[in-house]
Amino acid sequence: MVFERFKKMMGRDDEFSSEFIEIDMDSEKSDSKILIKTFVLKTYEDINPILNALREGYTIAVIDIKTLKSKDVVELKRAISKIKKTVEALEGKIAGFGENTVIATPSKVFEIQKGAVEAPQPKNDELERF
Repeated sequence: MVFERFKKMMGRDDEFSSEFIEIDMDSEKSDSKILIKTFVLKTYEDINPILNALREGYTIAVIDIKTLKSKDVVELKRAISKIKKTVEALEGKIAGFGENTVIATPSKVFEIQKGAVEAPQPKNDELERF
């Protein structure tokens, strides 16, 4: 009955089921894009924008830790620990690259591949054409 009044209020006289309307909350946008954002950790408080971006689920965070590492290693460990716990709670991935970079990803990223990847070598007949 309330739904009937709502339909009239909205100017809709279409035939709807008066029992309920089903909404699929689990469906994701197929056109969603993953962003890569860079961050610089200068103080412990700089983790807040990183955590907020990761919680949205559409950001890969590339974090430069060099400044905080040179200032205060204890604060750096605390910051990385907090980021790691958040990433794990979101079922994402985190990895260090080199001495000064950390990458944190949302759960949509399946894995972070570390190490150098070799470029495919051209076949001998491809070299002869040049």
